[in-house]
Amino acid sequence: MSLNLDDKKAVVAEVAAQVATAQTIAVAEYRGIAVGDLTALRAKAREAGVYLRVLKNTLVRRAIAETQFAGLSDQLVGPLIYGISEDPVAAAKVLNDFAKGNDKLQLKAASYAGNTLDKAAVQALASIPSREELLARLLGVMQAPVTGFACTLAALAKKREEEVAA
Repeated sequence: MSLNLDDKKAVVAEVAAQVATAQTIAVAEYRGIAVGDLTALRAKAREAGVYLRVLKNTLVRRAIAETQFAGLSDQLVGPLIYGISEDPVAAAKVLNDFAKGNDKLQLKAASYAGNTLDKAAVQALASIPSREELLARLLGVMQAPVTGFACTLAALAKKREEEVAA
């Protein structure tokens, strides 16, 4: 079903609004994927805060023109699904994780920080831990000395109690 001019303008405006706050756009070819699998992919994307949608390439080209993602325009060929996220790794991670379990989804390219990434770079970007994971690791590292100190004090107190009781 084709879109009329007003619908096309609305889609371009919606995508432009998403792109305005995004840090990453990841693109994958979805040819031959079952509807149920695409529904599962959309659910995972929603959980991760990724805007995921199948769009007409010409409309996306218009939406990303004159943005940091304009370099991605050359890669927009074929039936593509677009992942757009404010988190630098979320879009790449969602598409890459799904592609591991479904060989019909082929990562094609991405754009991050004004740079266009090929498939290997998208996979590398997807392997970076998310912001939340990095913060959790940092918190664990910061708590380790305090936890060790508290355990040492508890052991000394217990030893002292045993000496007094004996």
